[in-house]
Amino acid sequence: MSESTPQSGRERSVIYIVVVIALVVLTVIALFTFRTNRQNEAADEKAAQLSQAMDAAGMVAPSTDQIARVLGDDGGIVCENPNGALTRGLVLSELTNGAAGPGRRPIIVEDRVLKSQLLIIGVYCPDELPNYEKFVDGLETVNRT
Repeated sequence: MSESTPQSGRERSVIYIVVVIALVVLTVIALFTFRTNRQNEAADEKAAQLSQAMDAAGMVAPSTDQIARVLGDDGGIVCENPNGALTRGLVLSELTNGAAGPGRRPIIVEDRVLKSQLLIIGVYCPDELPNYEKFVDGLETVNRT
């Protein structure tokens, strides 16, 4: 049999320090996990709200899980700067005939094409909605219901 030797005070201190550091790391991980879960709950609530708004508008909404993953709880890139010049330019560049180069021309789109963007902004960043509505109202659209 082997004899057990008592640990020195220094060895015990090292063990205590390692245990305390491990507990602190686990606590920090738990806090971040809790915060992420709360954000996911908020994202799910907003996604459900958007899905209901899309259903009410007669649109086929993606699943709430897909909406929550893409838009999160703050609208993601959609709410980053919806009334900025670059964002508006990107929207306008998509409202074309699909040609490239000199054949590219703007088109008159159905108003429902822009409706989903309005719904997203209305749910996720409603303070930006009035200015974005002014922008959309300034576009020439057709109502084909």
